[in-house]
Amino acid sequence: MKLSLCLAVFNEEKNIHYPLDSAYDLVDEVVIVDGGSTDKTVEKALSYGKKVRVINTNNPKMFHKNKQKAIEAAKGDWILQLDADEELSADLKKEIRHKTYEANESNETYSAYWLPRKNWFLTRFLEKGGQYPDYTIRLYKNGKAKFPCKDVHENVEISDEIGYFKNPLLHYADPDFSRYLLRWDRYTSLEVERMPNDAELGFFNYVIWKPKITFLMMYFRHKGFMDGFPGFVFALFSSLRFIVIYIKWRVKFRR
Repeated sequence: MKLSLCLAVFNEEKNIHYPLDSAYDLVDEVVIVDGGSTDKTVEKALSYGKKVRVINTNNPKMFHKNKQKAIEAAKGDWILQLDADEELSADLKKEIRHKTYEANESNETYSAYWLPRKNWFLTRFLEKGGQYPDYTIRLYKNGKAKFPCKDVHENVEISDEIGYFKNPLLHYADPDFSRYLLRWDRYTSLEVERMPNDAELGFFNYVIWKPKITFLMMYFRHKGFMDGFPGFVFALFSSLRFIVIYIKWRVKFRR
C-alpha cells in the first residue's frame, strides 16, 4: 500500500467532499477518525467506497490528538494528512502522484514535504498579508511524523530533512464570517487554556501594542490591502484577537 489519506473530523458534512473528491482516486486507503459527529459526516464519507475506514472516538479540545490517531492507524508507505476543508489542486495532485508512486525511491532524500497552502477568506483566497504561501507539512513517510498536541496551529514534528512542493493546497476555512468567528472564538479560548496559572499578560502589550503592530505589519508591510475588503477584515481581526485573549485571561484567572 503506497499512500494513505488521513482525516480527523467532527461535524464536517458540508466540507468533507473537499479532500475526498480531490484525493480519493489518488490514495490506496482513507483513514477517518471521527470525534462523534452528530450530522451525516460519517455516512457521507462511507458513501465514497471501500477505501474508507472510520474510527469512532471522542472530540478532544486539542483535536490534533485525533489527527495523531489517524496517522497511527494508516497502513500506507506515505501519509497525506488533510483537514476536512482542504482539497488538492490539480497540479499538486500530480506532484504527489509523482513523488509517491512514480519517483525512484532509491534517490529519495526527504521523509516529508512542506505544501504551500492558499486560504479562502470570505470571497477570495488571500494572497498577501503574509498569508501565502502558508506552508504546512502534509505529506510524509509513515512512522516519521508525530503531533506534539501542544498548540492549535502546530505542524507534525519531523526529525529528517523536509522538502518543498511547488503547487498549492486549497483551504476553504472561512467561506462566511459566521464560521470564521466560531473558529476565532475557539482558537482564542484554546490559547488562554494552555497558559500556565502564573501567566502574566501586560495590559499595554496585549491591548495596545500587539494589536497595533500586527495590523500594521499585515495590512501595510505585507500588503494585505491588495486583498481588498477580505484583506482588511482579516488583518483587523487578527489584531483584535490579542485583546480578546487578554479579556478571556482576565476572566479565567480573576485578575
